Amino acid sequence: MIKNRLIIGLLMLSVWSFSGCSSFKKSVDNFNLFAVSDDIALGKQVSKQIESDPKQFPILPERGNEEAYRYVRGITQKILATGKVAYRGQFAWEVKIIKDDKTLNAFCTPGGYIYVYTGLIKFLDSEDQLAGVMGHEIAHAALRHSTRQMTKIYGLDAVLQIATGKAQPGALEQIALGLVSLKFSRTHETEADEYSVRYLCGTDYNAAGAAGFFTKIKGKGGTPPQFLSTHPDPGNRIVAIRGRAQSMKCPGKKTNEGEYNRIKKLLP
Repeated sequence: MIKNRLIIGLLMLSVWSFSGCSSFKKSVDNFNLFAVSDDIALGKQVSKQIESDPKQFPILPERGNEEAYRYVRGITQKILATGKVAYRGQFAWEVKIIKDDKTLNAFCTPGGYIYVYTGLIKFLDSEDQLAGVMGHEIAHAALRHSTRQMTKIYGLDAVLQIATGKAQPGALEQIALGLVSLKFSRTHETEADEYSVRYLCGTDYNAAGAAGFFTKIKGKGGTPPQFLSTHPDPGNRIVAIRGRAQSMKCPGKKTNEGEYNRIKKLLP
Protein backbone atom coordinates (compact mmCIF):
# COMPACT_ATOMS: atom_id res chain seq x y z
CA MET A 1 0.00 0.00 0.00
CA ILE A 2 2.74 2.46 0.98
CA LYS A 3 4.87 1.47 -2.01
CA ASN A 4 1.90 1.91 -4.39
CA ARG A 5 1.25 5.39 -2.94
CA LEU A 6 4.87 6.39 -3.53
CA ILE A 7 4.91 5.05 -7.12
CA ILE A 8 1.69 6.92 -7.96
CA GLY A 9 3.18 10.06 -6.41
CA LEU A 10 6.31 9.76 -8.54
CA LEU A 11 4.21 9.36 -11.71
CA MET A 12 2.21 12.46 -10.78
CA LEU A 13 5.45 14.42 -10.29
CA SER A 14 6.60 13.34 -13.77
CA VAL A 15 3.35 14.59 -15.29
CA TRP A 16 3.64 17.93 -13.47
CA SER A 17 7.14 18.45 -14.92
CA PHE A 18 5.62 19.08 -18.35
CA SER A 19 3.23 21.81 -17.17
CA GLY A 20 5.68 24.73 -17.20
CA CYS A 21 8.49 25.97 -14.96
CA SER A 22 6.56 28.10 -12.49
CA SER A 23 3.67 25.68 -12.07
CA PHE A 24 6.17 22.85 -11.72
CA LYS A 25 7.97 24.72 -8.91
CA LYS A 26 4.64 25.26 -7.15
CA SER A 27 3.72 21.60 -7.66
CA VAL A 28 7.02 20.48 -6.13
CA ASP A 29 6.35 22.73 -3.11
CA ASN A 30 2.94 21.08 -2.70
CA PHE A 31 4.11 17.51 -3.35
CA ASN A 32 4.14 15.17 -0.37
CA LEU A 33 5.10 11.50 -0.35
CA PHE A 34 4.37 11.17 3.38
CA ALA A 35 1.00 10.10 4.74
CA VAL A 36 -0.80 12.02 7.50
CA SER A 37 0.09 9.14 9.82
CA ASP A 38 3.77 9.89 9.09
CA ASP A 39 3.28 13.50 10.23
CA ILE A 40 1.78 12.20 13.47
CA ALA A 41 4.61 9.70 14.03
CA LEU A 42 7.33 12.25 13.22
CA GLY A 43 5.74 14.81 15.54
CA LYS A 44 5.82 12.34 18.42
CA GLN A 45 9.47 11.56 17.68
CA VAL A 46 10.41 15.25 17.57
CA SER A 47 8.59 15.97 20.85
CA LYS A 48 10.49 13.10 22.52
CA GLN A 49 13.80 14.44 21.21
CA ILE A 50 12.98 17.92 22.53
CA GLU A 51 11.93 16.62 25.94
CA SER A 52 15.20 14.65 26.19
CA ASP A 53 17.40 17.68 25.45
CA PRO A 54 16.79 20.28 28.19
CA LYS A 55 20.08 22.02 27.43
CA GLN A 56 18.98 23.00 23.92
CA PHE A 57 15.26 23.13 24.73
CA PRO A 58 14.74 24.17 28.38
CA ILE A 59 10.99 23.59 28.73
CA LEU A 60 9.39 25.94 31.25
CA PRO A 61 8.00 23.81 34.11
CA GLU A 62 4.21 23.79 34.26
CA ARG A 63 4.27 23.84 38.03
CA GLY A 64 4.39 27.45 39.13
CA ASN A 65 3.64 28.66 35.60
CA GLU A 66 0.10 27.36 35.30
CA GLU A 67 -1.37 30.73 34.39
CA ALA A 68 1.08 31.35 31.55
CA TYR A 69 0.37 27.90 30.13
CA ARG A 70 -3.39 28.40 30.48
CA TYR A 71 -3.10 31.68 28.61
CA VAL A 72 -1.02 30.40 25.67
CA ARG A 73 -3.07 27.23 25.36
CA GLY A 74 -6.22 29.33 25.44
CA ILE A 75 -5.01 31.19 22.34
CA THR A 76 -4.40 27.86 20.60
CA GLN A 77 -7.85 26.56 21.50
CA LYS A 78 -9.49 29.75 20.22
CA ILE A 79 -7.76 29.25 16.85
CA LEU A 80 -8.71 25.56 16.71
CA ALA A 81 -12.31 26.35 17.67
CA THR A 82 -12.79 28.27 14.41
CA GLY A 83 -13.10 24.94 12.61
CA LYS A 84 -10.71 26.20 9.92
CA VAL A 85 -7.64 24.21 10.98
CA ALA A 86 -7.10 20.95 9.10
CA TYR A 87 -6.51 17.79 11.19
CA ARG A 88 -7.99 19.53 14.22
CA GLY A 89 -9.09 16.17 15.64
CA GLN A 90 -6.11 14.12 14.44
CA PHE A 91 -3.05 16.12 15.45
CA ALA A 92 -1.95 16.60 19.07
CA TRP A 93 -1.95 20.44 19.20
CA GLU A 94 0.01 20.36 22.45
CA VAL A 95 1.68 23.59 23.60
CA LYS A 96 4.94 23.93 25.52
CA ILE A 97 6.86 27.07 26.48
CA ILE A 98 10.65 27.10 26.09
CA LYS A 99 12.46 29.24 28.68
CA ASP A 100 14.87 31.20 26.52
CA ASP A 101 14.57 34.98 26.58
CA LYS A 102 17.17 35.50 23.85
CA THR A 103 15.29 33.60 21.16
CA LEU A 104 12.44 35.29 19.30
CA ASN A 105 10.89 32.17 17.90
CA ALA A 106 8.04 29.68 17.84
CA PHE A 107 7.67 26.48 15.86
CA CYS A 108 5.20 23.68 15.33
CA THR A 109 6.27 20.16 14.44
CA PRO A 110 4.40 17.82 12.13
CA GLY A 111 1.43 16.43 14.01
CA GLY A 112 0.84 19.65 15.93
CA TYR A 113 3.36 19.94 18.79
CA ILE A 114 3.69 23.70 19.37
CA TYR A 115 6.67 25.36 21.08
CA VAL A 116 6.79 29.07 21.99
CA TYR A 117 9.90 30.77 23.39
CA THR A 118 9.65 33.14 26.34
CA GLY A 119 11.81 35.53 24.29
CA LEU A 120 9.05 35.84 21.70
CA ILE A 121 6.29 36.28 24.30
CA LYS A 122 8.23 39.03 26.07
CA PHE A 123 9.16 40.72 22.79
CA LEU A 124 5.59 41.08 21.50
CA ASP A 125 3.16 43.75 22.69
CA SER A 126 -0.28 42.16 22.49
CA GLU A 127 -2.24 38.93 22.43
CA ASP A 128 -3.30 39.30 18.79
CA GLN A 129 0.37 39.49 17.75
CA LEU A 130 1.14 36.22 19.55
CA ALA A 131 -2.04 34.68 18.13
CA GLY A 132 -0.91 35.72 14.65
CA VAL A 133 2.46 34.03 15.08
CA MET A 134 0.86 30.91 16.55
CA GLY A 135 -1.64 30.84 13.70
CA HIS A 136 1.28 30.96 11.28
CA GLU A 137 3.00 28.04 13.01
CA ILE A 138 -0.23 26.03 13.30
CA ALA A 139 -0.69 26.54 9.54
CA HIS A 140 2.74 25.01 8.84
CA ALA A 141 1.58 21.82 10.60
CA ALA A 142 -2.00 21.80 9.28
CA LEU A 143 -0.80 22.33 5.71
CA ARG A 144 1.88 19.67 6.27
CA HIS A 145 4.71 21.93 5.12
CA SER A 146 7.41 19.99 7.01
CA THR A 147 6.80 16.68 5.26
CA ARG A 148 6.32 18.47 1.95
CA GLN A 149 9.75 20.06 2.46
CA MET A 150 11.23 16.72 3.51
CA THR A 151 9.96 15.18 0.28
CA LYS A 152 12.01 17.79 -1.63
CA ILE A 153 15.11 17.53 0.56
CA TYR A 154 15.47 13.77 1.05
CA GLY A 155 14.06 12.50 -2.24
CA LEU A 156 12.13 9.40 -3.15
CA ASP A 157 14.69 6.78 -2.05
CA ALA A 158 15.05 8.16 1.49
CA VAL A 159 11.30 8.63 1.89
CA LEU A 160 10.67 5.09 0.65
CA GLN A 161 13.19 3.68 3.16
CA ILE A 162 11.54 5.58 6.01
CA ALA A 163 8.03 4.63 4.94
CA THR A 164 8.90 0.92 4.61
CA GLY A 165 10.97 0.78 7.83
CA LYS A 166 14.23 0.08 5.99
CA ALA A 167 16.05 3.28 6.91
CA GLN A 168 19.45 3.12 8.62
CA PRO A 169 19.39 3.08 12.46
CA GLY A 170 19.09 6.62 13.77
CA ALA A 171 17.92 8.04 10.42
CA LEU A 172 14.46 8.88 11.70
CA GLU A 173 15.91 10.55 14.80
CA GLN A 174 18.25 12.67 12.65
CA ILE A 175 15.39 13.73 10.40
CA ALA A 176 13.22 14.48 13.42
CA LEU A 177 15.87 16.75 14.90
CA GLY A 178 16.34 18.43 11.53
CA LEU A 179 12.67 19.36 11.53
CA VAL A 180 13.22 21.80 14.40
CA SER A 181 15.50 24.01 12.27
CA LEU A 182 13.82 23.29 8.93
CA LYS A 183 13.51 26.35 6.68
CA PHE A 184 10.37 26.55 4.62
CA SER A 185 10.09 27.72 1.03
CA ARG A 186 8.84 31.16 0.05
CA THR A 187 5.57 29.55 -1.07
CA HIS A 188 5.07 27.83 2.29
CA GLU A 189 5.86 30.97 4.30
CA THR A 190 3.40 33.01 2.24
CA GLU A 191 0.79 30.30 2.61
CA ALA A 192 1.25 30.16 6.41
CA ASP A 193 0.90 33.96 6.60
CA GLU A 194 -2.35 33.75 4.63
CA TYR A 195 -3.78 31.00 6.81
CA SER A 196 -2.85 32.88 9.96
CA VAL A 197 -5.21 35.60 8.77
CA ARG A 198 -7.89 33.03 7.86
CA TYR A 199 -7.71 31.45 11.29
CA LEU A 200 -7.80 34.73 13.21
CA CYS A 201 -10.61 36.01 10.98
CA GLY A 202 -12.79 33.42 12.71
CA THR A 203 -12.03 34.90 16.14
CA ASP A 204 -12.47 38.26 17.87
CA TYR A 205 -8.75 39.02 17.37
CA ASN A 206 -7.34 41.56 14.97
CA ALA A 207 -6.84 39.12 12.07
CA ALA A 208 -3.64 40.89 10.94
CA GLY A 209 -1.97 40.15 14.29
CA ALA A 210 1.06 38.55 12.61
CA ALA A 211 1.75 41.85 10.85
CA GLY A 212 2.44 43.36 14.28
CA PHE A 213 5.24 40.86 14.78
CA PHE A 214 6.82 41.64 11.42
CA THR A 215 6.46 45.39 11.97
CA LYS A 216 8.25 45.16 15.29
CA ILE A 217 10.98 42.79 14.11
CA LYS A 218 11.62 44.98 11.07
CA GLY A 219 12.18 47.99 13.32
CA LYS A 220 14.46 46.01 15.63
CA GLY A 221 17.29 45.77 13.11
CA GLY A 222 20.18 43.33 13.33
CA THR A 223 20.00 39.66 12.40
CA PRO A 224 16.43 38.44 11.88
CA PRO A 225 15.29 35.42 13.91
CA GLN A 226 15.12 31.99 12.35
CA PHE A 227 11.32 32.26 12.35
CA LEU A 228 11.59 34.68 9.41
CA SER A 229 13.44 32.05 7.33
CA THR A 230 15.07 35.13 5.68
CA HIS A 231 12.23 35.36 3.13
CA PRO A 232 9.89 36.80 1.96
CA ASP A 233 10.82 40.35 2.97
CA PRO A 234 9.09 41.38 6.24
CA GLY A 235 7.82 44.60 4.65
CA ASN A 236 6.08 42.67 1.89
CA ARG A 237 4.60 40.28 4.43
CA ILE A 238 3.15 43.15 6.47
CA VAL A 239 1.41 44.56 3.39
CA ALA A 240 0.15 41.12 2.31
CA ILE A 241 -1.18 40.17 5.76
CA ARG A 242 -3.00 43.47 6.27
CA GLY A 243 -4.34 43.34 2.72
CA ARG A 244 -5.68 39.83 3.23
CA ALA A 245 -7.44 40.80 6.48
CA GLN A 246 -8.98 43.82 4.78
CA SER A 247 -10.14 41.87 1.70
CA MET A 248 -11.72 39.21 3.92
CA LYS A 249 -13.52 41.94 5.92
CA CYS A 250 -12.46 40.30 9.18
CA PRO A 251 -14.60 41.72 12.01
CA GLY A 252 -12.25 41.11 14.96
CA LYS A 253 -10.50 44.04 16.63
CA LYS A 254 -9.26 42.72 19.98
CA THR A 255 -5.60 43.07 20.88
CA ASN A 256 -5.77 42.50 24.68
CA GLU A 257 -2.62 44.43 25.58
CA GLY A 258 -3.49 44.71 29.28
CA GLU A 259 -3.92 40.99 29.91
CA TYR A 260 -0.95 40.20 27.70
CA ASN A 261 1.34 42.47 29.70
CA ARG A 262 0.11 40.90 32.93
CA ILE A 263 1.03 37.42 31.67
CA LYS A 264 4.45 38.64 30.48
CA LYS A 265 5.21 39.85 34.01
CA LEU A 266 4.39 36.39 35.38
CA LEU A 267 7.06 34.71 33.26
CA PRO A 268 10.38 34.04 35.00
